[in-house]
Amino acid sequence: MSSVPAAGARGSIAIKVVIAIVFIGAIAAFFAFGGPKYLSLEAIKANRDQLLALTEAHYPLAILIAFLVYLAATTLSLPGAVLLSLTVGMLFGRWVGSAIILLAATLGSTLAFLAARYLFADLARRKLGLDAPDGTGLAARINQGFTDGAFSYLLFLRLVPLFPFWLVNLATAFTSVPVRTYVAATAIGILPGVFVFANLGQSLGRIESTAQLVSPATLGAFALLGVFALVPVLIRWLRRKQGPDKTPAAPRAADTPDTRAP
Repeated sequence: MSSVPAAGARGSIAIKVVIAIVFIGAIAAFFAFGGPKYLSLEAIKANRDQLLALTEAHYPLAILIAFLVYLAATTLSLPGAVLLSLTVGMLFGRWVGSAIILLAATLGSTLAFLAARYLFADLARRKLGLDAPDGTGLAARINQGFTDGAFSYLLFLRLVPLFPFWLVNLATAFTSVPVRTYVAATAIGILPGVFVFANLGQSLGRIESTAQLVSPATLGAFALLGVFALVPVLIRWLRRKQGPDKTPAAPRAADTPDTRAP
C-alpha cells in the first residue's frame, strides 16, 4: 500500500519538473531568438503598415494570433506588456483591442499564478510557517490579513502602477487567496489601464518612447483608484478596533419584576 503514495509523489514531482522545463525553455527561447529585438518600439513602428495590412486581410486569424501572443507573454512574464498593449490597440482599436488584452492578460496572469502555486507554494509556505497549526507567526498573520481582504488588496496592487504585473502574479501565489477572487480582482483591476493603453495605441506610430504616453496625472488617477480600493479594508479594521458593542441590552418586559400591589 505504501507504494501507491510514493508513486503519486514521484508523479507529482515529474509533472512539476516538466512544467518548470517548459517555462524555462520558453523564456530562454524568447531571448535566444532575439525576442526583445522584435518586441521593441522601433520594430513595431518600422512594420506598422505591414501589420495593419495583414490584420485587415486576415482579421479573425489576426485576433487569434494577438490573443495567443499576449497570453504567452503574460503567462511567461516576458517583458514588453505595455508595448504589446499599444500594438494590439493600434491593430484592433480601443474596443476590440481592450477585449483581447483584458481576456489574454487575465487568463495569462491566472496561469502564471496557478503554475507558481503548484510549483513553489508548498515549499514557500513551509519555509515561512504559513501552515503552522497555531497560525501565530508573523508570516501567518500577514497571510491571514491579506486573505481576509484579498479582493481589495489585489485590486489595489493591480490599479497602482508601482507594482510590476508579473511580481503580483507570483507573490500572491504563496498566499491563501482563492483563485476566483484572484481572477475577479485582476480583471477589474487591470481594466482601466487596459482601456487607456489600447486607446493610446492609435498614436504608436508617432511617438519616440512609451514614456511619452502616460502623464503623471494619469498615473496619479490610477493610484487614487487603488487607494479607494482599500476603503473596505480600512472600514473592517476600524470595526475590529472598536470591538463588539458592549452596551447592556434593555431588560425584557418578562424579566421586569412586578411591583404592583397585590
